[in-house]
Amino acid sequence: MNVVLLSPNFPPSYYQFALALRRLEVNVFGVGDAPFDALRPELRHALTEYYRVDSLHDYEQLLRACAYLTFHYGHLDRLESHNEYWLESDARLRLDFNIPGLKPVDMEAIKRKSKMKEVFRAGGVDVARGVVIRTRHNAEDFIAEVGYPVIAKPDIGVGAAATFKIESDRDLERFFAERPVVDYVMEEFIHGQLCSFDGLTDQRGRLVFYTAHFYKSGIMEVVNHNLDVFACSLREVPPGLEAAGRRAVRAFDVRERFFHVEFFHIEAGDRWVVVEMNMRPPGGVMMDVMNYANDVDLFQQWANVVVHNTFTADLARPYHCAFVARRNQIGYRHAHGEVLDVCAPVMAHHEPISPVFARAMGDYAYLVRSPSFEVVQQAIEFIQAV
Repeated sequence: MNVVLLSPNFPPSYYQFALALRRLEVNVFGVGDAPFDALRPELRHALTEYYRVDSLHDYEQLLRACAYLTFHYGHLDRLESHNEYWLESDARLRLDFNIPGLKPVDMEAIKRKSKMKEVFRAGGVDVARGVVIRTRHNAEDFIAEVGYPVIAKPDIGVGAAATFKIESDRDLERFFAERPVVDYVMEEFIHGQLCSFDGLTDQRGRLVFYTAHFYKSGIMEVVNHNLDVFACSLREVPPGLEAAGRRAVRAFDVRERFFHVEFFHIEAGDRWVVVEMNMRPPGGVMMDVMNYANDVDLFQQWANVVVHNTFTADLARPYHCAFVARRNQIGYRHAHGEVLDVCAPVMAHHEPISPVFARAMGDYAYLVRSPSFEVVQQAIEFIQAV
């Protein structure tokens, strides 16, 4: 089997997927713009061959890379990048080289939030009211219907880039003065707890792994206000979240992929209002969180699904596991050494966060776990106390 990984050195921890494929005797090829010697040693050893391009933005270079690999090794069976930024390039390459997976025809619903809403609605998933805004008149009509506050975000965009919370006519003026010249979606503001339904499907679209996380803050608040963040896994997935999450996964016909579906939970009426579908695992160190929460190697299980369509782990969710971030510019009450000493019984892992993720996730990550949710909460409070 031949698998191509586009930009195999990013995200940094995903070299483990290349290792997992290699253990299954897969030919693993890297196509990237980083020098080969800059790749971590484990990744270099896992790759059958590495084809360096000058720029991953140059599609002709990506075409030549895949053509070279096809000529020398035969048909390419899979191609992934693990990065939303390259989804469209991935899809074009799969179409051009007849590789299974998402194709350009699938991109509209995955990349464009307004189309995503249509898919959710068709699948019976509760969505926030929203419209595409192209003129001030459109915006004023929508606000007259739902009232302030509203959220405005690019119809095509990643994370909370250029996202606005509009709470008044003055904020609306600022939005139209400052927004980039792209289509925007304006949505009613949902007051609720941010949660996610995360998991992996097999080649037939069956859920082979799923879990739930809740978050201290939404990414928009974290990015705009430089806030602390944490995300905590739940040993028991709330039934309403599981039902809504399953409907979302079916609506998008997710196959042989990790997914990350974000929801707001509104306690009144037990509503689970979907935010968006991401055709990838949750970001940053969250793969590690899921591994520690379940005592499992999800990179290896992912490779098993790709190669053999099997998932062999026994999942009992023995732990709540939390990713707890700190920022360098905040003066915390407890120094790093004190955190390691006091939280040693529950500390699963700690490491600096890649600068690429720092704005959204902080500068340093602590992963704490315990069968007790209260114990994890206490560790979170201690680590982030100011």
